[in-house]
Amino acid sequence: MTDPAEIIERWLARFEAALEASDLAGVCDLFADTCYWRDMVAFTWNIRTMEGQEAISAMLAETLRHVQPGAWTLEGEVSEADGAVGGWFSFQTKSGPGKGHVRLRGGKCWTLLTTLKDLKDHPFQEGPARVRGAEHGARVGKTHWGQRRSQEIDEIGSTRQPYCLIIGGGQGGMALAARFAHLDVPALIVDKHARPGDSWRIRYESLCLHDPVWYDHMPYIPFPDGWPVFTPKDMMADWLEMYTRVMQLNYWSATTCTNASYDTDQSQWTVTVDRDGTSHSLRPSHLVFATGMSGYVQVPELPGRETFSGEQLHASKYRTGAPFAGKRCVVVGSNTSAHDICADLWEHGADVTMVQRSGSLVVQTETVLDRVLGPLYSEEALAAGIDTETADYISTTWPHRELERRQVANCAVMRERDGELHAKLEKAGFLLDFGPDDTGLVMKSFREGGGFYINVGASELICGGEIKLKSGVEVSRLTEHGVLMADGTQVDADVIIYATGYGSMNRFVADIAGQKIADKVGKCWGLGAGTRKDPGPWEGELRNMWKPTQQEGLWFQGGNLMQSRHFSRFLALQIKARMEGLETPVYGLQQSHHRV
Repeated sequence: MTDPAEIIERWLARFEAALEASDLAGVCDLFADTCYWRDMVAFTWNIRTMEGQEAISAMLAETLRHVQPGAWTLEGEVSEADGAVGGWFSFQTKSGPGKGHVRLRGGKCWTLLTTLKDLKDHPFQEGPARVRGAEHGARVGKTHWGQRRSQEIDEIGSTRQPYCLIIGGGQGGMALAARFAHLDVPALIVDKHARPGDSWRIRYESLCLHDPVWYDHMPYIPFPDGWPVFTPKDMMADWLEMYTRVMQLNYWSATTCTNASYDTDQSQWTVTVDRDGTSHSLRPSHLVFATGMSGYVQVPELPGRETFSGEQLHASKYRTGAPFAGKRCVVVGSNTSAHDICADLWEHGADVTMVQRSGSLVVQTETVLDRVLGPLYSEEALAAGIDTETADYISTTWPHRELERRQVANCAVMRERDGELHAKLEKAGFLLDFGPDDTGLVMKSFREGGGFYINVGASELICGGEIKLKSGVEVSRLTEHGVLMADGTQVDADVIIYATGYGSMNRFVADIAGQKIADKVGKCWGLGAGTRKDPGPWEGELRNMWKPTQQEGLWFQGGNLMQSRHFSRFLALQIKARMEGLETPVYGLQQSHHRV
């Protein structure tokens, strides 16, 4: 029996030889009929998945002469699963070192991942490349760290312009700025809130992370070992405020962007910001929107809103159920915020009705921990040698097309495990939705950025009738005293809370840089799966996220904490390379198929 490591080493050797010879037919012959090459910056200066031999050949025809890859070397142990052998490898390109993963079936490649890990002449200042910090030895006029840091804070955005301006100071913007700090890229975060962490601090009191701690670390500074599994929002806020100081991030709070325009001749933005009442003009080369997937408030235009005599507010403005004790509260929506708010209102003695306009996926917390995240992000994973960075890379080895197929089976297991809860919910009238192709939680996240609830207690209240439910019927209009449904029934209300989600980050671009640039860039998020909230054509990667867009110098950074952490590395490398004047020929630039 052939050793699995030898199988991969032999394949890497043949692969390297074919690439060196520019033998594209020979390269394709090493791939199976069904195959994928997912590249993150190393070959394409993009985040791109090539599906099939023809697409792989087309990519290499354009990129190979620029990349000059070599030194493909198997690293670590190999694995065997799904009828394939898989292993990690290192390689080199003209720009810097790479890290990759391959899965072989029958000796041919099924999935290939290539990533640029660093820039050869401009590496991340971490590990062996970390800076010394203190300057030893005596000399006249020497400055110390505190002086230098104060000078940097005073100069950035004033006498010295940031190379990159990051709009949005939540975890996404902070993660990217931390990467920039380790690449010596002058960057400035601007955020509308008064303090770092306020994007969490001002949300409803019961909010906590539904993802576990192992999944949610920020770059460079992991949470302490005693940190709770599910982080309360105020702990997260304080952690982020600390993070800005410890990571020495240049951060302007109480700052709102009012206008941005791009000078193509100068390859530079002019951005006007209001900083605590004072106008400033900034001139960065790159502009990153890190305004979050849950940033642009979306409120349905229901007829009769102006006639309702009670209070109306969006979930983003909800803080606590205390003021609503004894009141009739209607929550429009049925995903995470809606469930959390309904449970909080019930706990404070309100009469609560959830209005469910479309189906939602509900999954038990323990099922998520065991089936979705546990294999990579848990104490058991750490004990098996899977640290956070390794888990991040493993999670990206699967191309999204293959991930869809895998999630059908995973969703079936999840439904079986949670079958008792689902039966009770359906008996109460709750509309369950596992996706049009039964791919469940993971693909809902990629396609819609939501559409689910990880149960932390609200589902039991729905099943028991403590949270009333109106589902399977549309809202017709609001009346003076409540919500009139399409079936003619009315839900009386003193308060209506719209837990109706958030719009695309593209809308922030329209507000700040104008509709023309927003339309040029197109929709953010979604794979092009052709589903209700993710229209085609198929893109295979999240639209416009962490990669070049149709607008030069305009980027998007966001996603959940894991995505912000992992993909910030690749976005930072792309912008650093441009700052240093490296060749960055982009292959497969994202097309603008949708405006929002």
